[in-house]
Amino acid sequence: MTTATAISHPNIAFIKYWGNRDNTLRLPVNGSISMNLDGLFTRTTVSFSSAKTDSLAINSTPVTGKGLERVSYILDIVREKAGIQDRADVTSENNFPAGAGIASSAAAFAALALAGSKAAGLNLSEPELSVLARRGSGSASRSIPAGFVEWKMGEAESDSYAFSIAPVDHWNLVDCVAIVSASHKTTGSTEGHAIAGTSPLQDVRVADAPRRLEICRNAILKKDFEAFANIIEHDSDMMHSVMMTSKPPLMYWQSATVEIFHQVREWRASGLPVGYTVDAGANVHVICLGEYAKEIEKRLREIPGVSNVLVAGVGGAAKVV
Repeated sequence: MTTATAISHPNIAFIKYWGNRDNTLRLPVNGSISMNLDGLFTRTTVSFSSAKTDSLAINSTPVTGKGLERVSYILDIVREKAGIQDRADVTSENNFPAGAGIASSAAAFAALALAGSKAAGLNLSEPELSVLARRGSGSASRSIPAGFVEWKMGEAESDSYAFSIAPVDHWNLVDCVAIVSASHKTTGSTEGHAIAGTSPLQDVRVADAPRRLEICRNAILKKDFEAFANIIEHDSDMMHSVMMTSKPPLMYWQSATVEIFHQVREWRASGLPVGYTVDAGANVHVICLGEYAKEIEKRLREIPGVSNVLVAGVGGAAKVV
């Protein structure tokens, strides 16, 4: 039996991925930029054996059905690459809420890609790992490299992968994740991506993506917080506008979500370096400069409807442990 364990961090997208041009390969309609979240992690162990079927347990709870199918799909790609038939026992644990807009699937499939390929005896390059992780969850491609990461849409299966645009220590940004709902969202991202094209706003969002990517990339490289905050809020609002105008419409926001938007913009207007972005969920990622994180966390905890605040700096690459 061959075993490997890997740890991966979730990531928060600053320029969002929403919608695929190929749903099976998870090839995106636009590129995206993100930051890995230190301190939040998924730890996954893959053990190949002579068992008859794959098995999956998340946080000690057995998982069957679609969850197991998505894992087996990745393991099938690994088995084909490695030339093996063995089934695998997969155990995974998160130290943050799953399915609540904190990129749990990104961390999960990045860790699975790394642990699964290592356990099968493969030594995949970082781009190859990113491509493999992408097949399980598009945003998982961004949890393979370290620090500040860009996922280029590419032209084909092999060149749609993520790479680091700045290392972990480049810019001391902190994500204060305001938890307004820890429950599993009713419509997952996979289903959401599939209906993105039903919104009349999606084509406009996609056409404008190269401009937003350039502004965000430059803001990160130059550490220009004002430009950075403005573009991440703009991009987040655009994605949620697409969600709300899809068929059927997706409304992830709750009243506390919107209250945080108002507060963050007031705080920035008063001089605090802070901005918001929201993935597919109700929880708000409030990004600030590291030296202001304690103050921002304190303020967020005082907002009615915020049940908890997770604080994460810039995270490293997926790694074998």
